[in-house]
Amino acid sequence: MRTQFTLELVALSNDLTLMSRLAHDSTQRVTEALAGADLTAAYEVFALDEQLQEMFAACENRTMALLALQAPVARDLRHVVTAIQIAGELSRIGRRTETAGQYVYRAHPRAVAPEPVVDQLVAMGTLTAECVARVGASVATGRFVADDGTAAAAMEQRCRELRTMLSTTETGVDTGAAIDLALLGSQFQRCVDHAARVARLIRFLDTGIPPETGTLPD
Repeated sequence: MRTQFTLELVALSNDLTLMSRLAHDSTQRVTEALAGADLTAAYEVFALDEQLQEMFAACENRTMALLALQAPVARDLRHVVTAIQIAGELSRIGRRTETAGQYVYRAHPRAVAPEPVVDQLVAMGTLTAECVARVGASVATGRFVADDGTAAAAMEQRCRELRTMLSTTETGVDTGAAIDLALLGSQFQRCVDHAARVARLIRFLDTGIPPETGTLPD
């Protein structure tokens, strides 16, 4: 029974590593789709999201079976519970990028916005991909890598710049389109938030520090 449980944990960890790669690929491809009004890249984003949702469902089923049949305790329980939470955050990154890809799909063959706005969105997508790649490395190793918060701060700055850009008449974007593009930018910001949540969950798995605190548990 213990050997089977260990094998299931290894399989679960492998699934999370693959989900991390898919999430990273999705952020990269949606950025490319925005940069080049690339419908093929947008379709790839949709396919990647579908894979992520299927894998999330499989991880959910696996963890439920482990909890019901193996009744893990202590670190093993922490491993199982954290795994399903990480899978959930990665699946949400897939959903966010799928939403961003829809903007490319609807605007095709035109770009989603004038060049300065697209450039800003591409910069936000690139930053998102870097964050997801970094947290993916932590998922693969199971080791927490401290984040000094620069990525979140940089994304917040990018969001402010985007809103400022959209509020000026020089960009040639009307009010309705400006709202849509601000929402598009927020998809990248939320992806960074999901990546940060994954990092905190890895810290919890590695150290026992609860995800929403910076102190060790009693």
